[in-house]
Amino acid sequence: MWKLLKEDVSCVFERDPAARNLLDVLTCYSGVHAILFHRCNHWLWKRGFRWPARFLGNMARWLTGIEIHPGATIGRRFFVDHGTGVVIGETAEIGDDVTLYQGVTLGGRTLSEGKRHPTLGNNVVVGAGAKILGPFIVADDARIGSNAVVLEPVPAGATVVGVPGKIVRCKNNNEKCLELVREKQASMLDPAFDAYGVAGETDDPMDSAVELLQQQVAELRAELDQLRKKAS
Repeated sequence: MWKLLKEDVSCVFERDPAARNLLDVLTCYSGVHAILFHRCNHWLWKRGFRWPARFLGNMARWLTGIEIHPGATIGRRFFVDHGTGVVIGETAEIGDDVTLYQGVTLGGRTLSEGKRHPTLGNNVVVGAGAKILGPFIVADDARIGSNAVVLEPVPAGATVVGVPGKIVRCKNNNEKCLELVREKQASMLDPAFDAYGVAGETDDPMDSAVELLQQQVAELRAELDQLRKKAS
């Protein structure tokens, strides 16, 4: 437990350039406070102390603005940046080296018991305001763009943006990911950590589709004008 807590604190310096020193991180980072609470609450939950775990989890939400159900499973070096408005459901599972930004929801879409919330692999980044809803897997190294709504599984290395979420980039030419990307985007790579989960050059897939339709309409109008001139 102590080693986990030390890793949760030390990883902040790697992912936030605003972190100046240990005192700064321990006293001013709500994401660090939330995960420290959760490690203890999860320990209680796994040992059958369900009410104390829920009560302390609720206290943590009041203090940090971050709601993590004590039943959620969270891996090593977890970091919530800024933090306000983050919600992590009971059956959510999070791997190692995952980063979430403010307003993220790992939620469910059903009232039935059992697995209801998503599973995030290792080294996943979820941008501000993103919603990942349902009991599916977001695989290793995936990036979820700000305000995206993800309702389907995400392959390893994919960058997802939009509502509903669409894959726009693939890391290291992952074959499964490339199969889901339009041909003109398949050669694009996402090699680096992107703050807020999306690269600055990434276009919304709906905007790209509208631009393509507008181009086709312009070409059809030009052809129609040529036919009219020939007919006259």
